[in-house]
Amino acid sequence: MSAILIQALVYLAASVVSVPVAKRLGLGSVLGYLIAGAVIGPWALNLVGDQKDVMSFAEFGVVILLFLIGLEVRPALLWSMRGAIFGLGGAQVAATAVTVAGASMALGLDWRQALAVGLVLAMSSTAIVLQTLDEKGLRSGPVGRAAFGVLLLQDLSVIPLFALLPLLSADGGAAHASASAAQSHSLIAALPAWLQTVAVLGAVAVVVGGGRYLVRPVFRFIAAARLREIFTASALLLVVAVAVLMELVGLSPALGAFLAGVVLAESEFRRELETDIEPFRGLLLGLFFITVGAGIDFGLVAHRPLQLVGVVLGLMTLKFLVMFGLARLAGASSRPAAAVATALAQGGEFAFVLLTFTVGAGVIGAELAALLTAAVALSMALTPLAMLAYERIATALDAAMPSVEPEDTPFDEGPPDVVIAGFGRFGQVVGRLLTANGFQTVVLDSDIEQIDLLRRFGRPVHYGDATRIDLLRSAGAETAKLLVIALDDREKTVELAEKAREAFPHLKILARAWDRRHAYDLLRNGADVVERETFEGALFLGQKALKLMGFRSHRAHRAANLFRRHDRRTFAELAPIWGQEENYILASRDAAQTMDRLLQADLQRMRPDTVDDAWDTSSLDDELREQAEIERV
Repeated sequence: MSAILIQALVYLAASVVSVPVAKRLGLGSVLGYLIAGAVIGPWALNLVGDQKDVMSFAEFGVVILLFLIGLEVRPALLWSMRGAIFGLGGAQVAATAVTVAGASMALGLDWRQALAVGLVLAMSSTAIVLQTLDEKGLRSGPVGRAAFGVLLLQDLSVIPLFALLPLLSADGGAAHASASAAQSHSLIAALPAWLQTVAVLGAVAVVVGGGRYLVRPVFRFIAAARLREIFTASALLLVVAVAVLMELVGLSPALGAFLAGVVLAESEFRRELETDIEPFRGLLLGLFFITVGAGIDFGLVAHRPLQLVGVVLGLMTLKFLVMFGLARLAGASSRPAAAVATALAQGGEFAFVLLTFTVGAGVIGAELAALLTAAVALSMALTPLAMLAYERIATALDAAMPSVEPEDTPFDEGPPDVVIAGFGRFGQVVGRLLTANGFQTVVLDSDIEQIDLLRRFGRPVHYGDATRIDLLRSAGAETAKLLVIALDDREKTVELAEKAREAFPHLKILARAWDRRHAYDLLRNGADVVERETFEGALFLGQKALKLMGFRSHRAHRAANLFRRHDRRTFAELAPIWGQEENYILASRDAAQTMDRLLQADLQRMRPDTVDDAWDTSSLDDELREQAEIERV
C-alpha cells in the first residue's frame, strides 16, 4: 500500500476522532488538531514519518487563509481600519519585540540575538487566533477587528524582517548573502540589491494589475462554461500561482495571497471564490495544526521541562501584558482588551520560518532555535485553553459585579410593575411601549457595553445576570406583575423561566422565543406567554408584500389575520405531542396541509367575485400614503 495513503488514513482518522471530542469538551477544534498531532507524532505513537513534506503542504492552508481574509478586506475597509493595523498593530510588534528582547538580554543573550528573538516572537498565529475567534463568535465584533488589525500588520512585517534579521549576525554582510540564497526558492537572490527591489515591485505590480485587469475576464469566461469544478480549479490555480510568484522573488506566499484577495475583494466573483476555496482552507489548516502538534519536541520537553515551561509562560505573560496595556491606551475597556491580549499571547506560524532563517543567517544557534520552536508550538497549543480560562474568569467576574453597579442606588425607580430581563433589539421595543403607557419597569442586562450605550441615551438599565433569584428579588420581582424575558441566550431564557416560576409563582412570565421548538420548551418550563421573535415582523412584512402585489389594504390585513389565527391554533394543537419527534413531524405536516386548505377557502370567500385579479396600483398608492403619514407623525 502507498505510504501516502497510509499517512492520509492516519491524519484523517486522528482528526475525526480528536476534534469532535475536543469540541464536546469545550476546548475548540484547534486544540483538538494539536492533540491529534502530538498523539500520532514521533514522541507518542509514531504513526507518521518525516513531517517536512507534509508541513510544506499543510502550510498552504495558511496561504489560503490569507487569501480568504484578503477577499473580506475591501480597500475601503482596509483604509477605515488603518488605525488598528498601523497604529495598534505597529505598536504591538515594536513594544513586544523590545520587551521580549529586554527579557532575553536579562537572561544572558547578546543584544543582537535578543533583538532577533524579540522580533520573531512578536508574531502571533493568524490561523489559530482567527479560528478561535470564529468559534467563540468574536470575529466580527470589536475584539475580532482589533485582533485582525494586529495580525495583518504582523504578516506585513514579515517582509522587512527577512531583510533585517541577517544584519543582526556578527558578520552582517556575509550572513545576509547566505541567508538570501537560502531563503525559499528565490531566483533573484544572486542579483544586485537594486534589481532585487525592482523584481519584488514588479511581482507586486503583476499581482495587482493581473487581479484587476486579467483575472476578472478569465473568470467571466470560465463562469460562462457553467462548470463549477473548473471554476474551483481556477480559484486554486490563482492562489497557487500567486504563491509561486512570491516565492520566486523571495517574498512570503501568504502575503502575496492576501494581496491577491484584496485586489479581488470588489469583484463580482468574491462570494463564489470564498465558497469554492473554503473547504480546502479548513482541511489544510487542520493538517497544519496536526503537523505543528506532531512537531513538538517532547524529548526537549522531558530534558529541560522547567526551562521550557518558563519560556512559554514568560512569553505568553509578556505578550498579554503588552497587548493589554496598548489596547487600554487605545481606549478599549478592560474586557475587550483582555480578550484581544489573551488571543494574541502565543507565538505564530511565521516564527517557525523565521527561526530557521535566523539559524541559516548565523544570528542564533540551533539549540536556542529548537527551544524557541518548541516554546512557540506549546504556546499555540495553549491558546484555546487560555481563551477558555479567560471566558471562565469573565463569567466569574460577571457574577461578582452586581455589587458594583454604575449608579449609587440601584433599583431606585420605585416598586416596578414589570421586570424586563434583556434590553437588546427585542426587549427595548417592549420596554419602551410599557414605559410610554405609564408603567414602571426595571431593566436587567448582562452586557456592560450595551448598558453604557443605552445610558448615554438616557435609558436606566441595570447590570446583572437575571437568572440569579436574589438579583430578581432586589429588582422587585416579588411585587411586580410581569416578568418579560428578552434574553439573547436560548438556554438562559429557559433557565430563567423555570427559576422565576418556582421563586415567584404569582408572576406572569412573558418570554421571547427563537422558534417554535424554543417556544414549546419555554411553555413547559413555566412561561405563560411566548412570542416567536420573528413571527409578527415576518407576517407584517408579508402583509405589505400582498399589498404591493395588488391586494387592497383590508384584504391583505385580513389574509395576515387568517394566517396568524390558523398558525396559533396549530401551535396550540401540537403542543401536547411536542417531544415525540415522529408523531410531531407527521402531525405538523397534516396541520400545514390543513392550514393551507383553510386559508385558501377563507381567501376565496373574501373575494367579491372569481374574476382574475389584475395588478391594483391603488394598493401601492395606499401603501405610500400610509408610509408618508407615519413619517409625518
